[in-house]
Amino acid sequence: MTQSLNDPIALAQSLIQCPSITPTDAGALDVMQAALEQLGFDCRRLPFEDVDNLYARLGAASPCFLFAGHTDVVPPGEDAAWTQPPFAAEAIDGVLWGRGAADMKGALAAMVAAVSRHLDRHDPAKGSIAFLITGDEEGFAINGTKRVLVALDEAGERFDHCLVGEPTNPTVLGDMIKSGRRGSINCKLTVRGRQGHVAYPERAENPIPVLLTLLDRLNARVLDEGHPPFPPSNLEVTSIDVGNPTTNVIPGNATAQFNIRFNIKHTGDELTRWIEDEVALSDLHFDGHIDTDFHVTGEAFLTPAGDFTTLLQDAVEAETGRRPALNTGGGTSDARFIHNYCPVAEFGLVGATMHQVDERVPVSDIEHLTNIYTTILARYFEARP
Repeated sequence: MTQSLNDPIALAQSLIQCPSITPTDAGALDVMQAALEQLGFDCRRLPFEDVDNLYARLGAASPCFLFAGHTDVVPPGEDAAWTQPPFAAEAIDGVLWGRGAADMKGALAAMVAAVSRHLDRHDPAKGSIAFLITGDEEGFAINGTKRVLVALDEAGERFDHCLVGEPTNPTVLGDMIKSGRRGSINCKLTVRGRQGHVAYPERAENPIPVLLTLLDRLNARVLDEGHPPFPPSNLEVTSIDVGNPTTNVIPGNATAQFNIRFNIKHTGDELTRWIEDEVALSDLHFDGHIDTDFHVTGEAFLTPAGDFTTLLQDAVEAETGRRPALNTGGGTSDARFIHNYCPVAEFGLVGATMHQVDERVPVSDIEHLTNIYTTILARYFEARP
């Protein structure tokens, strides 16, 4: 006899009990697939390299509402540091403990339970519901959502709107919806000079002053003053390394790494060209060479305030009494890939303990989130934004 999926807690526990540390699946996608197939979804797995992914769809009609998320989690650290074992999924005194409870297995369970309740109450023929679940969000995000979307697009799959279940709320459920994200670019600079004795600098080419001057010029530029609702773009140096323990040797190489989080006033290509131009200027009077290594992990995007975001805000406010702000801060998520295919926003649980020892969420928050998702589905297919 199949178990009712209207209650999200048992499903959340089953997911947490799978130690799905990126890119290991550990059975988490099997748990999701079994639940969705029980609800009548057509499921298919889309593995790429060492990452497994799940796509599921119920119905073929338009509009299609897409739920998106991930089953992979970050490592728990030392088990002994946890109050409850990280993969035991204990529910104690109204709190669900475990790695992934907040980010984001609790939200995945709420999505499934919301669909189950929706199907109990409404005609599913008014549109389609789909799930895109990856095992690569916490990792390099190369063989997960990004590649799945390309494959689905080539297969003719289309989506009208998407909701990602990332833990968007800073302190209390109902605080915040993410309606956009800043872009991110990582850069590594390696200045290659010529090693020599400090007493004979004319025989060497010190890379350190060149690197520091270049970093100063990069840091000196005000990228912008912000672009509402985005904050100002910022460049942060994350590492400077020479690797020279000797006091009388001019080193041959010096490296630095930095990250730029940028709003929609910029693109990754534009910022890359700017950095390359600054590097070229530094190379003009330097008897050495500067190597660059760029990685744009995502472009900035914004889902403008409108019918879709208002529907989400209304549903959250109806359940929590709080009207969530539309926000674009924080890190990146797989929404940076999805926005190329349909309007996307993010709303999930409170993220205060995500990625921490003793990750946990109130059981009541998962229930409230399920109610919110259920309301969103009902209003979406009624209003068709």
